[in-house]
Amino acid sequence: MNAPIIEGLFSVDAAEPALLGSRCSACGTYYFPKQSNYCRNPDCDSERFDEVPLSRSGTLWSFTNACYQPPAPYVAEEPFEPYAIAAVKLEREQMIVLGQVVKGVGVDDLAAGMTMRLVLEDVPGVDGERVTWKWQPVEGA
Repeated sequence: MNAPIIEGLFSVDAAEPALLGSRCSACGTYYFPKQSNYCRNPDCDSERFDEVPLSRSGTLWSFTNACYQPPAPYVAEEPFEPYAIAAVKLEREQMIVLGQVVKGVGVDDLAAGMTMRLVLEDVPGVDGERVTWKWQPVEGA
């Protein structure tokens, strides 16, 4: 099994990967990345959170392309190729999570309102030993 590029952000179950977030045990507000100090909901003063897997799919709310190579520790194949970034509104949590779109899917392939799902993809340059999470359009949805 491949290891996550960053521990604790997502599960590495290839069949059902999930972002790992937290939910306030008092008011039910969801967070990604995990929140552990205090609830940011102004109507709640709780400091207790449960770790929860977040929805694996959602609706594409917005998207753009990244035409520049980010600095380290970002790992990119050479030569650098632009990639799409998606803002996906998670089904259950109704919160928006930004993330990179899978390789081979650009902004011309995306449309607001389409269904997206979370998948794992190998990180380039580390010999398939590390994976990261990305968004992928759901065919026929």
